Amino acid sequence: MSRTVGGVDLTVLPQRTADELDAMRAAGRVVAQTLAAVRAAAAPGVKLRELDDLAKTTMYEAGATSSFLGYKPSWAPTAYNGVLCLSPNEVVVHGRPSGQRLKDGDLLSVDCGAVVDGWNGDAAFSVLVGERTSDEDARLVRATEEALAAGIAAAVPGATLLDVARAVDAVARRYGYAHLPDHGGHGIGRSMHEPPFVPNQPLAGLDRVRLHAGSTLAIEPMLLAGGGRYRHKKDGWAVVTADGRRAAHVEHTVAVTDDGPVVLTAA
Repeated sequence: MSRTVGGVDLTVLPQRTADELDAMRAAGRVVAQTLAAVRAAAAPGVKLRELDDLAKTTMYEAGATSSFLGYKPSWAPTAYNGVLCLSPNEVVVHGRPSGQRLKDGDLLSVDCGAVVDGWNGDAAFSVLVGERTSDEDARLVRATEEALAAGIAAAVPGATLLDVARAVDAVARRYGYAHLPDHGGHGIGRSMHEPPFVPNQPLAGLDRVRLHAGSTLAIEPMLLAGGGRYRHKKDGWAVVTADGRRAAHVEHTVAVTDDGPVVLTAA
């Protein structure tokens, strides 16, 4: 059952069985392994396309396929051309693999999705590249990671999406960062993107989407060092801060359980 109130999808979340959560955990492990390999390889001089090639090899050797490669949502002008989203500096999300080389001092956000036996895992991290990194960038990444941790901690049986959004938003407000508007997390399972939309800030109607044991969500804060305005690059995919300031993006796939939230995309 699904309807919208104020733009919020009021889908009743599926309650995954223990076997289904185990299947999602298998996909999540591949995502974690892939992201760990990419994080270790992200260094000055490395091309974004080389990181994507590494991820593809890691993922396929683990017996998984990519959630991203060939993905074409209704708003996209073309199908996606990589297994990773690679978003440096002012690119917030959906940066495509290219011949661009990382530079010392870059801030890189990396997003990965994998499918194992028909079940999806989705996660992202942000990393400072090289040695000439700034305290300002480190603070931005730390805030985004703390916002994710707060959102995960709020994902318990009986809570609502409003509780998750408030938890993420409280961290962003404490640090003084903006959210990427109109973007957020999502339900996940047999498809990479399933209802409901999981905003990173409170919206009307979120208190009517209740979490139950077995619910699965991708929670993904995207914080901007400057204002919340953004634009798309000419490729129609990459989302870029309008003021050119930097952004960070982190994400985990999370299962709501009676014993508390379980991160399915942890190593």
